[in-house]
Amino acid sequence: MDLTQGTQEEKNNRAKKMMLWFGIISLVMSFAGWTSAFVVSSSRPDWLKDFVLPNAFIISTVVIVLSSISFLLAKNTLKKGNNSMTTVWLFVTLILGVVFIYNQFSGFQQIIDLGYNFTGPTSNVTMSYIYLIAVVHILHVIVGLICLLVVIYNHFKQKYNATKMLGFELAATFWHFIDILWVYLFLFLYFIR
Repeated sequence: MDLTQGTQEEKNNRAKKMMLWFGIISLVMSFAGWTSAFVVSSSRPDWLKDFVLPNAFIISTVVIVLSSISFLLAKNTLKKGNNSMTTVWLFVTLILGVVFIYNQFSGFQQIIDLGYNFTGPTSNVTMSYIYLIAVVHILHVIVGLICLLVVIYNHFKQKYNATKMLGFELAATFWHFIDILWVYLFLFLYFIR
């Protein structure tokens, strides 16, 4: 397919999708670097081999997967022209995103309660990596929530329909990406010691 073909709107849409994918690829590379550093550092003598992630991280993983499903349901109801159910599913996604962040901070509190801090005399390299990886992911979830708020606002302004949903699709793609990224990170942190 020739990317120079089509109307100006089609070209703009392709360019926006391409920019999103470039951003996603750069995020994948960043997290690949951090997880690679985690693996390399795990051979250090001060590495915690027996640390188990708090249950809050398991709960947050379930929550973010559910949020991705609710975003898919919002998209499907939008395609069917059911605006009221689209609104419901968008708000469900928003609430689940906030619950995810809450559970992440609960997990951090459980780590602190075990006596491990991000820095200082009660920190260690293992916990510093876990904090870094999780906090950077939380920042991306916050960006996803901002995108979701923009989608909800535009949905109330009736800017989306079955044939015009670029902003909705871009936000959904980013949301699904951060969902898949967290599942990967959780499994990585859970099984790689």
